[in-house]
Amino acid sequence: MVLFCGLTSCANKNLKVTPPTKLTASCDCAACKQVVVKAVEKCPDAGPVQITEPDKPIAEVKPAEVKPTEAKYADYGLLKPAQWEEVDGLGQNKLNLSDLNASWPAWMQSCSTLVNKPMWQKACATAAQLNSQTGSKPTSEAILAYFKQNFSVYKATNADGTESGLITGYYEPILKGSRFKSAKYPNPLFQVPTDLVTVELDSLFPELKYKRVRGRLVGNKLVPYYNRAEIESDAAPLKGREFIYIDDILDVFYLQVQGSGLVKLENGEQVHVGYADQNGHTYNSIGRLLVERGELTMANASMNGIKNWARNNPAKLRELLNSNPSYVFFRELPAGLPGPLGALGVPILGERVVAIDPKYVPLGAPVFLSTTEPNSTKPLKRLMMAQDTGGAIKGGVRADFFWGAGNDAGAKAGAMKQVGKIWVFLPKDFVLSQPLKTP
Repeated sequence: MVLFCGLTSCANKNLKVTPPTKLTASCDCAACKQVVVKAVEKCPDAGPVQITEPDKPIAEVKPAEVKPTEAKYADYGLLKPAQWEEVDGLGQNKLNLSDLNASWPAWMQSCSTLVNKPMWQKACATAAQLNSQTGSKPTSEAILAYFKQNFSVYKATNADGTESGLITGYYEPILKGSRFKSAKYPNPLFQVPTDLVTVELDSLFPELKYKRVRGRLVGNKLVPYYNRAEIESDAAPLKGREFIYIDDILDVFYLQVQGSGLVKLENGEQVHVGYADQNGHTYNSIGRLLVERGELTMANASMNGIKNWARNNPAKLRELLNSNPSYVFFRELPAGLPGPLGALGVPILGERVVAIDPKYVPLGAPVFLSTTEPNSTKPLKRLMMAQDTGGAIKGGVRADFFWGAGNDAGAKAGAMKQVGKIWVFLPKDFVLSQPLKTP
């Protein structure tokens, strides 16, 4: 692992590393300018360190590339105060009002976790009281009154001040699999490798909240983790971490894109599998690559279009998949869940949950989405819960709509690339500007 000496201070810094690994640095503080040092076992006077990005050659990275920041507060500044009357579609007719009742169970899922956070406790306790008074079936009118009495509403905006953004969709695929490898089921799902190291950068630099690097140790250096081609090569660097096998390699690929799925075994057992970690490489769209090569048009670069291309070009499939070096590792989830687990840690419900960017929208918050149905101008205005995140979901007005499980949900998710607006409901005592942790 290569570390850089700090320029002004040589106070020792703690570094959050998973799995636990002693990674510290040693340097001559008197010569702390652009000195490159290697990780060693002991460091009584190590300076602040900067981790190089795993996808950059170490020799090209210099301390001067990392500029100090003056950021002092959390990231919800793109949420602008709004009035309830501005929320497009909320309670304006019987259809939308009745739809609040269908979203209430998803809100209670959020509260099962948020109730442990001070700024959410009062709102979640009041929701529990409403449940006890109504037998867990409050009317839509009571739900609307609850939100207006206990929450303030904010309009999500983008960094450039605009109020509209991209709304896409995702789903839970259903796959065919086995717990044993065979000619019929040759494609493994891997658990998190034991040699995967994750470094949370905000332990050193608060302004790098939500940023991390992943890699593996070779000697005393952190190097990029194996990419997709290396993981699936004959060398099999992850051998022994397989826990289930799938019949179709393209289904494995799309499972990694979606992040969770349901595997049906031949004995009738159904196994929920969920995202556990990722290899640290950047995601590259294979659909975009096929369009760039002229093998698909933009109109055909959907999941079904790519599957049709794969059936017609089996000899090219492996090379196409390897063009995306990103690789996702999974874990088996508890049996009997009503849905896959989202980033909030609760089962997510179809058509009631969106994935958001947690830098701009608090995870778990109720959000009202105003958009249109996939490939349609038909309005889709609905109270949703921000219970999930995604690697491609970046920005203030950006959401991924969870359609549920199966082929019908997959067709809607694959077709959804709509424009929409988002309003966020936050408890009245929620503090938007929260001081960042000091290093």
